[in-house]
Amino acid sequence: MASLKRKIAATTFGSRTDVGCVRDHNEDSLVVAPPLYVVCDGMGGHAAGEVASEIAVRVIENRAPAHADVEELGRAVEEANLAIIRAAKEGRGREGMGTTCTAAILEGERLVLAQVGDSRAYLLSKGRLQQLTRDHSLMADLIEAGHITKEEAKVHPQRSVITRALGSDPRMLPDLFELDVNPGDRLLICSDGLTTMLSDEEIAQLLARTPDPQLCARQLVNAAIAAGGYDNVTVIVADVTGFTEVRRRKLTRRTRITAIFILALLAAIIAAAVYGFSFANNHSAYLVEQDGRVAIYQGLQGEMFGISASHLYDLTDVNVDDLQPGVANRLRTDGIKADGVEAAEALVQSYRDEIAAQQQQQVDQQSAAEAAKAAKAQGDKASGGEGDENENGGASAGASQNEGAAPADTADDGTSSNSGASAGPAPAEGGDAQ
Repeated sequence: MASLKRKIAATTFGSRTDVGCVRDHNEDSLVVAPPLYVVCDGMGGHAAGEVASEIAVRVIENRAPAHADVEELGRAVEEANLAIIRAAKEGRGREGMGTTCTAAILEGERLVLAQVGDSRAYLLSKGRLQQLTRDHSLMADLIEAGHITKEEAKVHPQRSVITRALGSDPRMLPDLFELDVNPGDRLLICSDGLTTMLSDEEIAQLLARTPDPQLCARQLVNAAIAAGGYDNVTVIVADVTGFTEVRRRKLTRRTRITAIFILALLAAIIAAAVYGFSFANNHSAYLVEQDGRVAIYQGLQGEMFGISASHLYDLTDVNVDDLQPGVANRLRTDGIKADGVEAAEALVQSYRDEIAAQQQQQVDQQSAAEAAKAAKAQGDKASGGEGDENENGGASAGASQNEGAAPADTADDGTSSNSGASAGPAPAEGGDAQ
């Protein structure tokens, strides 16, 4: 038994094969490689049937078309037939070995089939089960001729005789079928180990009531085994998604492309933001008061995501108290922004120059005040000396005047008196005269 599955995108299908309750080996083989599905039921006994079915599935898988081309699929089945005949001649397997084959390609809403033997393909559509293939068997011929019924065929002693198989005739041609299907339909491909154990009604019920195709395949095989399992049982269940699956894949592809584009855009935005932040951080600075002095911080004020966006660049020697009140107040509250560290250092240098100018102005003012004070003191001293000289000069002049008047007041008799003294006795004399 060979079970081949390709590694492909997820699809809606399920499969199972089982040896059954009577046989000691499994001669069935299958391929589940969407859109290709194949079931082969080998004949010829041990070391024959399983060899023939395995050769068939391998050749068909390798030669089947990639798309729903019924002619190419038929040629792949014909090549499988010739490969089995060659193998028997070369000693692989046994002479007379053969296999049935039901191969299908389900692509979108198109189904093509190539069929040889009594393995079958069914389609469940809108709750109705339809057998798509015709059995190449003696029972099918007798039923079509009206000699027996379907119920009689199930117990007929020649019910296992088939009229066409791979490996028996190099000129063998498969039956080819081509039809349109609809989304929601369900394809069933199976060996006769299922159809000889279950009626079409029972198969239809299981197909309809079990949404999951893999679970449905297991339940069909289990039901056949429970009914007796006289033969190997192989089942493939595939749901028809039609162009819905194609649209889904296209949407998935577009979504993936969109997601990649969005991720690339986000990466570009993040990179631009990081670059912008780095550029701004390297070209931004601000001044604040720290420990009473002017501090230069490189970067942006504040935090980003809880992380400081700046770092201390320099704690200068400029005291904030020495600055103008308005500048000092800004440094203590909001800080002063600068276009980079160089601009901040230039601003600090201007503060130094301003403070130095203020200090020089204070020194000049103090020197001028001291010079004025000294000049005033010198002037006061000069004014005091001139007054003394004036006083001394007046006294000398008075003495000279007194000395000059003495002769004038000397009487003829040589007695001296002043004019006041001389005037005093005059009224007395007048009185005497009276």
